Amino acid sequence: MAGRGTPATALLDKQRVAHTLHSYEHDPRHESYGLEAAEALGLVPGRVFKTLVAEVDGKLAVGVVPVTVQLDLKGLAAALKGKKAKMAVVADAERATGYVAGGISPLGQKKRLPVVVDESALQFETVFCSAGRRGLEVEITPAELVRLTGAVVASISA
Repeated sequence: MAGRGTPATALLDKQRVAHTLHSYEHDPRHESYGLEAAEALGLVPGRVFKTLVAEVDGKLAVGVVPVTVQLDLKGLAAALKGKKAKMAVVADAERATGYVAGGISPLGQKKRLPVVVDESALQFETVFCSAGRRGLEVEITPAELVRLTGAVVASISA
C-alpha cells in the first residue's frame, strides 16, 4: 500500500511483527479520534487504545488506554515510580513523538519515551492503536505492543 508508511509501520515491518493495518476516512469534525476509529472500523471501543503523552516528574511519558476512558495520571506516575503527572503540552508531545495529535502512535516514536499500557489490553487477543496518522490504525497483539515499546503494564485508566 504505497504512501501509507509511517515510523510505526516501518518498525513493525523491520521487526517482522504480525500486524494488520486498518484505514478509514478521518472526519476532522469528529470530537474524539479514538471513538471515531472504533465507529469507522466497527469495533468494540474498549479494544481501541489511544496514546496520550503526559509529563511525569517533568519528563515526558506515554499512557496507552482504551478510548472509552480517561488516563489516570496518578496511576501513570505510580507505574513509572514517579510522584506527579500532568498532561503534556500538545506541541511538546508532537515534537517528542514525531506524530501529530490524533495520530500519535506508541510505536516508532522519534524519541523513545517510557510507555505504560493499561492492563485491560491483556484481555484481548489483538488491540488497535494509532499507526502514526489520523485515519490509520494498527491491529497488534498486546504482547507485541508491550515488547516493542518496552512498556510497563499497569492499571492506568480512570
